[in-house]
Amino acid sequence: MIRTLLAGAACAALLAACQQERSPEVVDKAQDMAAAPVGQVSAATMGANTQAGYISNAAMGDMYEIMAADIALERTQNAEVRELAQMIKTDHTAASNAMKALLPQAAPDAQVPNALDERRQGMIDNLRSASAENFDRTWVDQQVAAHQEAVTLHGGFQDQDSPLAAHARSVLPKIQAHLERAQQVQSAM
Repeated sequence: MIRTLLAGAACAALLAACQQERSPEVVDKAQDMAAAPVGQVSAATMGANTQAGYISNAAMGDMYEIMAADIALERTQNAEVRELAQMIKTDHTAASNAMKALLPQAAPDAQVPNALDERRQGMIDNLRSASAENFDRTWVDQQVAAHQEAVTLHGGFQDQDSPLAAHARSVLPKIQAHLERAQQVQSAM
């Protein structure tokens, strides 16, 4: 927890320094770096411990992943990035549909978001504005952070006393596989 807070503080300092440079891509990178520890804390606290938090975070995570994958499929020239984006889009679409099918019985009063929160929308905006030469690195870096957050969320919720815990257990292996593959692609860059 302390390391996460220190990382968040370091990212905030980096963001402040980048604001002085006025380079949009440097600022975007700092925003993405600051978003990672915020997402981890959110996933580990509210998301992994309450059904409403889990539903909201899982739904927005899937929405973000599908949107980011669509952008990657449009923009990348890298075969590994394209392959990973297609896998992510397929698996997160299936996960989203599976959760939506469970909700009428598991959580009939659940409020499912239909739009991204400000943090995830900012990440999508940063992908859209990334230069061609920096796009693949930006996308892969975001995917590593987003999938670390998703592993924390689903891993933390899988043992809860909720009908949705089985969903968390069922999607966790694919999310872990996405994370491992994204880290491999990141290392090769």
